[in-house]
Amino acid sequence: MKIAVTGFSNCGKTTVFNALTGQNIPTTIYTGAVEDPVMGVVKVPDERVDRLSEIFDPLKITYATIEFIDYMGIATGENDRNRKVFELFKDADALVEVVRAFSDDSVLHPEGSVDAVRDADNFEIELMLLDLELIEKRLQRMEESIKRGKKIEQSEKEILLKCKEALDNNTALRNITFTHEELKAISHLQFVSIMPKIIIVNISEEDIKGDKSASFAESISKKLGFDKNKIIVLCGKVEMEIAQLEKNEAKEFLIELGINEPAMSVVIKKSYELLGLTSFLTVGKEEVRAWTIPINCPAPQAAGKIHSDIEQGFIKAETISYDDFIATGSMQEARKAGRLRLEGKNYLVQSGDIIDFRFNVTKQSK
Repeated sequence: MKIAVTGFSNCGKTTVFNALTGQNIPTTIYTGAVEDPVMGVVKVPDERVDRLSEIFDPLKITYATIEFIDYMGIATGENDRNRKVFELFKDADALVEVVRAFSDDSVLHPEGSVDAVRDADNFEIELMLLDLELIEKRLQRMEESIKRGKKIEQSEKEILLKCKEALDNNTALRNITFTHEELKAISHLQFVSIMPKIIIVNISEEDIKGDKSASFAESISKKLGFDKNKIIVLCGKVEMEIAQLEKNEAKEFLIELGINEPAMSVVIKKSYELLGLTSFLTVGKEEVRAWTIPINCPAPQAAGKIHSDIEQGFIKAETISYDDFIATGSMQEARKAGRLRLEGKNYLVQSGDIIDFRFNVTKQSK
């Protein structure tokens, strides 16, 4: 999973990136410099992997991972600069947009004042403008082709006009209902306002224990028509400090501040929900590992995450839920209790399933 961390310049974007990844990238102040993207791969916290590792004592422990990428900030109306940023994060699976809600005289706001609702709205507009520009250019090329006597894909034109109408009405493409066929037809265009998005409102330290958090989320949700459950309010500066601490120290600091869990954990959970993902598990003396899959993934496709040969030669999936395994204590006891079961190719893998795939490699050549 690849998540792009983005936002307007001087919104605290790199500070939030450090909080999410545990890195310590310098948080320089710039509004016009072109910066190379910075990447950070994070292990997805999973108590199930921790517990299973204690039981199996494997040679290797492998958590699922998520990659965060920090891009340079964009600026209102700077089309060339913004286009460069948007081109970079088109390959990401989702966006984490950082919106500034903190005041700091040493960090100038490009607009001259701090207004989180305005900035969230303006950022969405910048995404939509890029998509609208792309659509208009493509429609123009289609018209030129028609004049030259060439045939065009009429269905694509109809979808583009549908997208254009939405954007002209200030509606991001992620808020439009598309059929599976329509999404497939426009996937190559890599629209940015269709990308799943989480908004992080970056507040001041003094606002952590106040009642402003809920008001920020409520106001942005109302203005943009954006799902409030996809808005996270946090203090990037404090969260960055927490991410640099040892686990026990971080836990004490969180309790002191009244924060339930660190930003990294919250954003990872929201990212999994946003993209409709979950994990299944494999165990043994060699390795305990979590594998990321779509929710309700068929067993053969889940097997393919391990190796294509297993998917092609899939026979059965010997499966037990994590809770059932912990309740019985071992695979031997689980088998005696009838908790282990054999599932076929139509089985939809559930979160926390512990699976041992049975397959026949020779099937791949048929």
